[in-house]
Amino acid sequence: MSTSVAVLGSSGSIGTQTLEIVRADPERYRVAALGVARSVDLVVEQAHEFRPDVVAVADESQARDLADRLPAGTDLLVGDEAMAHAASSGDVVINGVVGFAGLPVTLAALDAGKRLGLANKESLIAAGPVVQRVWAASAGDLIPVDSEHCAVHQCLRANEVTDKITAADRVAEIVLTASGGPFRGRSRDDLESVTVEDALAHPTWSMGPKITIDSSTLMNKGLEVIEAHELFGVDYDHIDVVVHPQSVVHSMVTYTDGATIAQLSMPDMRLCIGYALAFPDRLEMPYGAIDWTEMSRLDFQPPDLEAFPCLRLCFEAGRAGETAPAWISAANEVAVDEFLKGRIRWVDIPEVLEASLQVWPGTNATDVDVVLDVDREARVVAAELIEQRVHA
Repeated sequence: MSTSVAVLGSSGSIGTQTLEIVRADPERYRVAALGVARSVDLVVEQAHEFRPDVVAVADESQARDLADRLPAGTDLLVGDEAMAHAASSGDVVINGVVGFAGLPVTLAALDAGKRLGLANKESLIAAGPVVQRVWAASAGDLIPVDSEHCAVHQCLRANEVTDKITAADRVAEIVLTASGGPFRGRSRDDLESVTVEDALAHPTWSMGPKITIDSSTLMNKGLEVIEAHELFGVDYDHIDVVVHPQSVVHSMVTYTDGATIAQLSMPDMRLCIGYALAFPDRLEMPYGAIDWTEMSRLDFQPPDLEAFPCLRLCFEAGRAGETAPAWISAANEVAVDEFLKGRIRWVDIPEVLEASLQVWPGTNATDVDVVLDVDREARVVAAELIEQRVHA
């Protein structure tokens, strides 16, 4: 019997790679739903290949006459809640939706008791307390679909526990690895004059501009620290980050007896996606397998928090809890956008975030609407701080 999969965000990198895995093993997987924000031409093409039960399109203006272009037997859902409704269609839901639009998908999938392959960081970073309450009351599984947290998830499975002892009870430290981005080894003074083109030249991964800039500032790793805390219930004092240029060790878990378990593979997101699709089994197709005759060295070093203060700021926001992660994440989006436009310098990004975090109002994350309000407020604050810098 095949596993049905809802691929939400099917036009993006995670979505298209998920469909690649399904295409390679059609007897094991079938597509139950596809969802996009506005990429209607691509989703029509995907629908004719995979014949899903449902296609969801968030942007109503893009969905005119779309029903006539879909294959017979495929229903069309349109509007802001379309992808959340589609999340009840599959045995497994892959949430590759970008930004806050992915939060309703996360909540709907968990509420429906689905296995959720989560690639949408905002769900846990900005709305962690809200997601936690739904997850705790749900029969669903949450499997992280990104290299670091997928690695931690695998490392935690190496620890056999009793009914009274959880894996977290025996974890001494979670260690997330960072490539170091394009500016690894540079000092704070060296970074004063870096350009947008410099920051977009990532040495390992091919990603969109926003996450590539986040990698260059180590903001992405700071957000992953917050996500690790929410996913695995480990205190911030027991989460660490090391720079690992080869990006082969994707993360590690050190246990209380001193043993460290690590997950290694060549960089390939299909391994993480396949892990979520097959869990608790594994795919038969190898993605990211290492040729050990070509692997000569693995290097590790501590991050430079003076040159890359965004990592420190994320630890501070995470420890503050509630809506502080949502606040700093929203402020970062504004700052990165302004840097990409050439209005502020790369080194201004962490300074804007630090100034923004100092005026976080301390709002509790009681529900989704509160988180969205905090997100909007943080963006206004960050924009005002940037305007002050531009006109100083």
